[in-house]
Amino acid sequence: MAFHKLLDEVGALGRFQILQVVFLCLSCFVVYPHVLLENFTAAVPGHRCWVHILDNDTVSANGPDTLGQDALLRVSIPLDSDRRPEKCRRFLHLQWQLLHPNGTWSNTSEPDTEPCVDGWVYDRSSFSSTIVTKWDLVCESQSLKSMVKFSFMVGMLLGAIIYGHLSDRFGRRLILKWCLLVLAVAETCAAFAPTLLIYCSLRFLAGFTATAILTNEYVLIMEWTVPQYQAMGMAVMLCAACLGQMTLGGLAFVIRDWHILQLVYSVPLFVLFLSSRWCAESARWLIITNKPEEALKQLRKAAHMNGKKNAGNTLTMEVLRSTMQEELEAAQTRPPVSDLFRTPSMRERTCLLSFVRFASSIPFYGLNLHLQHLGSNVFLFQVLFGAVTLPSDYLALLALNHLGRRVSQTLFLLLLGSSILAITFLPQDLQTLRVVLSTLGVGFVSAAMMCSIVHGNELIPTVTRATATGITATAGNVGAALAPLLMLLTVYSPRLPWIIYAISSFTPSVVVLLLPETRNQPLPDSIQDVEKQRKGSRKAEQEDAFVKVTQF
Repeated sequence: MAFHKLLDEVGALGRFQILQVVFLCLSCFVVYPHVLLENFTAAVPGHRCWVHILDNDTVSANGPDTLGQDALLRVSIPLDSDRRPEKCRRFLHLQWQLLHPNGTWSNTSEPDTEPCVDGWVYDRSSFSSTIVTKWDLVCESQSLKSMVKFSFMVGMLLGAIIYGHLSDRFGRRLILKWCLLVLAVAETCAAFAPTLLIYCSLRFLAGFTATAILTNEYVLIMEWTVPQYQAMGMAVMLCAACLGQMTLGGLAFVIRDWHILQLVYSVPLFVLFLSSRWCAESARWLIITNKPEEALKQLRKAAHMNGKKNAGNTLTMEVLRSTMQEELEAAQTRPPVSDLFRTPSMRERTCLLSFVRFASSIPFYGLNLHLQHLGSNVFLFQVLFGAVTLPSDYLALLALNHLGRRVSQTLFLLLLGSSILAITFLPQDLQTLRVVLSTLGVGFVSAAMMCSIVHGNELIPTVTRATATGITATAGNVGAALAPLLMLLTVYSPRLPWIIYAISSFTPSVVVLLLPETRNQPLPDSIQDVEKQRKGSRKAEQEDAFVKVTQF
């Protein structure tokens, strides 16, 4: 008896599964915004050097008390190429002659300037407080902001590898509970971090656990759901993440202090941790790990909640043992990781899929993590980016069914790269057009990522699908960690990181064409099936070439 038939016995979609999905989706709604939190907690407000005559209420001998703030700013701060006050330099001496441009002041050389040795004055109109204002992550220290985001993404990379193994060994529920507690403690402490190093360490720990929570939520939904409802379960979880992203933009608009915003998203994690005691362990995992008694207990609990009163007669240890035998045999015959690289076809598919996921993740996180570089209204961007994800995924499904897997990915990636290039060279004054192009770009990259996931699952045989998924996900996490680091290149050119994001979109659009099309093709179950498909395609190509030559 297949395991999904056991789920049919206890109720395919009853009260038990609905409550499970509600809890897991609520957890996703709260946890996913932590990935994007630094769009607001690490926002860079307008700033300039602190100057004595302006910011210490001092009246100079030249009578500045009769002058306005603009005049005092003009004699204290030089102008940049856009005729705006410099953010990182100030005049070494006050330049009173600048108030009389038509006077007889000698101006044989440019006035001497110096860095902001006394600190900065920040514009508090958009954000009353961020980690940038707390630790002065501007000018010479602006690269540290990228390192803050990098620490979280590296935590996600390592957490996906380590907690994936621990979840298979100790269970989904235990790891989920543990990670909820660690994330709650780490993010709450981050709000009170006394130094930047401690803050980065706590954010690394947060990324380390956040990815495990999101992964285990997805796994629990899949393993407690029969195949015909698994796509719906994934869609509901995706909706929860999108709503969480939109809510983050709304809350950040209301709460402009980073300490409070951090706590608003951290404290509910303690409630989720306490509520996780009602989250059921995966019965499928219990069977595979040779714990039939506990699996039987969980299945009977599900049957009771779903109103299946006669399930006690059909859910017996004998039925579970027969199911366990099948599941254990499948687990024992699982090929090693090396089999993904042993045969030419598998090696080619694994490497190409990993590259596509790696390259696609760079613009995905490049857009989602750097809202301030796209426009001034970061709150609107966050809401729109969350809202556009759902229709873009539906568009991806239509494209997959009508255009095929390869053409769909190529189309969306080319549109993504074109959108990023347009944003890169579009003037900052055209805010409405930048908002439209940025939103479309996020929609295109979301659709491309969904197409890539579907295509990858169809290219890899069943016996190695879980292992291959882990490898491609790791490649994607490497790209995600690289995305904030690329912003360090802004010291050479503000456009350079965005040009690289565009190149990272165009490149996989060509590489994906090297993979075989899988639309309306049967899923391969073994590595031998993959090799047979390759031989079959080569034979078909040879026959087609022979027919063309014969006709000629």
